[in-house]
Amino acid sequence: MSPSPALDSLVSLRYPIGKFNPSSLPDRAASLAAIAVLPSALAEAVAGLDDSQLDTPYREGGWRVRQLVHHVADSHMNASIRIRLALTEDWPTIKAYHEAQWAELADARTLPVEVSLSLLEALHRRWVVLLESLGAEKWARGYVHPENGRQSLETVAALYSWHGRHHTAHVTELRRRMGW
Repeated sequence: MSPSPALDSLVSLRYPIGKFNPSSLPDRAASLAAIAVLPSALAEAVAGLDDSQLDTPYREGGWRVRQLVHHVADSHMNASIRIRLALTEDWPTIKAYHEAQWAELADARTLPVEVSLSLLEALHRRWVVLLESLGAEKWARGYVHPENGRQSLETVAALYSWHGRHHTAHVTELRRRMGW
């Protein structure tokens, strides 16, 4: 039995599809498929929202929908570059960034979401082509994250598959709760 219905509700609002589990990775094809559809799935999730709705937090204490969309673009740009580093260097140590601080920058708080949706469309198109081109030996490559340790490209693809679905679910669950 759960300790608290309120705690359960908070966890489900924060992790609507559950937390990422690196010990239970989806198959590579499923990860690539989720990465490929993320731009259209996120665009569909925010379609028709007005500025007031885009400036609504997806949960109490959470980012506004607008910030969330821009965060996905920031995060996936970083991931794409990290993967390129992993493919061209021997287990490089990548640089972490302060995602919460990035979400407070002026562009993330004010720009129309279409800017980041367009960026994601182009970025994911390139990203999927690159990932689909990798042979088995390349999938074993990776990088060292200063906070999370060694991460293979197999794990990274699964993580960003989850990440896109996770944030899309924040929007769709908010819309469901608000009746939008």
